[in-house]
Amino acid sequence: MAAENSEHESFSPGEGGTLVETPVEHKVFPPFDSTTFASQLLWFAITFALLYYLMAKIALPRIAGILEDRRDRIASDLERADRLKQDSEASIADYEKALGEARIRASALAEGARDGARQAAAAKRAVIDSSLGEKFAAAEKRIDEIKSKALADVGEIAAETTEALVKSLVEVELSSGEIAEAVSSAMAK
Repeated sequence: MAAENSEHESFSPGEGGTLVETPVEHKVFPPFDSTTFASQLLWFAITFALLYYLMAKIALPRIAGILEDRRDRIASDLERADRLKQDSEASIADYEKALGEARIRASALAEGARDGARQAAAAKRAVIDSSLGEKFAAAEKRIDEIKSKALADVGEIAAETTEALVKSLVEVELSSGEIAEAVSSAMAK
């Protein structure tokens, strides 16, 4: 009988940890019970309709709005990025153009400065050359004067030297006229 009762009874914990048999209320899993099937279908239809209405009227429009806002934001961000890219490319082109023009101007300025420096150097060189030419001419004139004076004095110096040598070597006194005549005949040779 215990086996027969086990189909109709279930075990539940009693006092002191012992199992107590209780009568079983259902023989079938409740959702599959055919006696409650019609009410389950009714509640399923009501719940489905309510959830469908909530999704169609509240949740899906919100999600669609969020997706559309996101799509619009992405499109505007892409458009803005494209516009900024074009602006940056235009700025780069303007920068390259300005840089090229600046290089050309710098090259022209450098060439002008070099030409100006060359001309200034040539002018200074011409002034210095003329100044040096004048100084050279004055120096040559002075050298000629000193040379002619020295040559004029050479005869006199040679006469004095000869007189001093003759006195010391030969111990003879000669007249100035004789010494001058001997020096001039020696210089003539």
